[in-house]
Amino acid sequence: MKISQDFVEELKFRNRIEDVVSGYVTLKRAGSNLTGLCPFHSEKTPSFFVSPVRNTFHCFGCGVGGDVITFVMRTENLDYISAIETLAKRVGMEMPADTSDRKNELVRRGRIYDMNKCAARFFNSSLSGEDAVPAREYLQKRGLTSLAVKRFGLGFAPPKFDALRNHLRSEGYRDEEAKEAFLCGKSERTGNYFDLFRNRLIFPIIDNFGNVIGFGGRAIDDDTQPKYLNSSDTPVFKKSLNLFALNYARTACSEYMILCEGYMDTIAMHMAGFTNAVATLGTALTTEQARILAKYTKKVVLSYDSDEAGVKATKRAIPILADVGLEVKVLQINDAKDPDEYIKKFGADKFRMLVEGSRSKLDFLCDSVMKKYDISVPDEKIKASNELCEQTAAIYSDVERDVYIARIAEKLGISAAGFRNDVDRLRRRNTKKEDAQRTDRIIAQTMGFGDRVNRERSSNVKAARAEEAVLGIILTYPEMAVKVKNGDIALTVDDFVTEFNRRVFAAVISDDGGTDLGMLSQIFNVDEISRIQSMMEGRADLNRNDEKTLIDNINALHDAAEIKSEQDDIAATMKLIQKKKNNHT
Repeated sequence: MKISQDFVEELKFRNRIEDVVSGYVTLKRAGSNLTGLCPFHSEKTPSFFVSPVRNTFHCFGCGVGGDVITFVMRTENLDYISAIETLAKRVGMEMPADTSDRKNELVRRGRIYDMNKCAARFFNSSLSGEDAVPAREYLQKRGLTSLAVKRFGLGFAPPKFDALRNHLRSEGYRDEEAKEAFLCGKSERTGNYFDLFRNRLIFPIIDNFGNVIGFGGRAIDDDTQPKYLNSSDTPVFKKSLNLFALNYARTACSEYMILCEGYMDTIAMHMAGFTNAVATLGTALTTEQARILAKYTKKVVLSYDSDEAGVKATKRAIPILADVGLEVKVLQINDAKDPDEYIKKFGADKFRMLVEGSRSKLDFLCDSVMKKYDISVPDEKIKASNELCEQTAAIYSDVERDVYIARIAEKLGISAAGFRNDVDRLRRRNTKKEDAQRTDRIIAQTMGFGDRVNRERSSNVKAARAEEAVLGIILTYPEMAVKVKNGDIALTVDDFVTEFNRRVFAAVISDDGGTDLGMLSQIFNVDEISRIQSMMEGRADLNRNDEKTLIDNINALHDAAEIKSEQDDIAATMKLIQKKKNNHT
């Protein structure tokens, strides 16, 4: 679907980038710009800048950038049109008339939603079948009522290889569609399609709009591996961007959310009245999931299992949640292996008291370290101190770090001043290491090593630099683009050496693209837009971006291209000579 430039300009005018970004990032004034912690990578020192004047954003840490449309595409994992729709809805603008391409995509996604709903109904009805007796016995053993089964739409995948497939085919869905939705697989040996979920208890995953977007399946037989099978990413589902039961939890109006380890714990909590419980979807907690939680609450209570794996998962989750500004508490469960068992043994009221008395992340981290060491032994105390020193050094807040230092020193029976010196020393070392890594990353980016956007850059560094300077000027100053387009300044697509920059130039001088990032986002993906925006960023603060500077860079590009051509000619000649030598031997 093509969106007109007039509509894009009006959309961006109404959706000022500082207003939209501030809904995700705490911004502070820094001269004419606004700065904050980047929402796209973990960092302690702000490197994310928003320019209200240019209506753009740029992170000097990870390199992402763009305009308000690109920002929404990244943060919400949306395609271009969906981001446009989101921003239009935000300010009450009516979307332009639909076209065939967009309709085709909507039809495709709509069929997957409908197919998932069809599959969920099939699984649910199969739960009452003869094959599902072990599944019903398992649910009864876990204490799940028929009300819980109905509320969460639980079901059963029959043990046959083609039960769901045959049902979907009878409803008019093709095997290829079922494979795309991760409901069926295809045998490489025979080419036959088969059900991916077999002999499993099924947990439908539902988004905030009531759509069934994926499934989780628990094996009924404990010998079956994997124990849990979850939908892979599909056109309507990305597991790192969703949480189980969020469709209920987000409306619970609670001051906190409980983050569980699995489906059963979450359902048990909802049954006990804790409708603010959610779970990750078969993966470790992601930064994206933490940002989703931060939209709906300010505090998260971690309720993972108390075994070694659960403790590791808790330690990993704490900094991820803290980095997005969430207060973190850790649930300590005694006399039970998980929340489900605890609620069954002691009841919901006792569990509520347990939740409300959750440990702070400081107490959890201290206790988990203290359990490993006998601090009455000097060597063991030093090891405990070193481990806690690393955790304390990673804390960004000065006040929070001071509290940690005082409490840890007290628990270990050591000098707070000495522990602080160790923490400060480690922070300085970590800062130097981060600076060195950042420098190495900048050098690698400059030289084009590992460049996934412009893969030809590393072998054409001089030409690529000249191309980026040229593109930076004509992107930042549209009047220059007009002169190039009209032929007043001699520059053509054939002057460009690297394919990516050639594509950018072609888009800029075309009638459909232009110099507006919002229009270019229809043609380029978010990583490519970040690169285009960085070209503009590289010119914005320079004193000279006039026509002479543009022509000088065009001449530099011509020189680099000639050198490259000569090198190619030499390489071709050497290859021909070697070929003739080989023919004579």
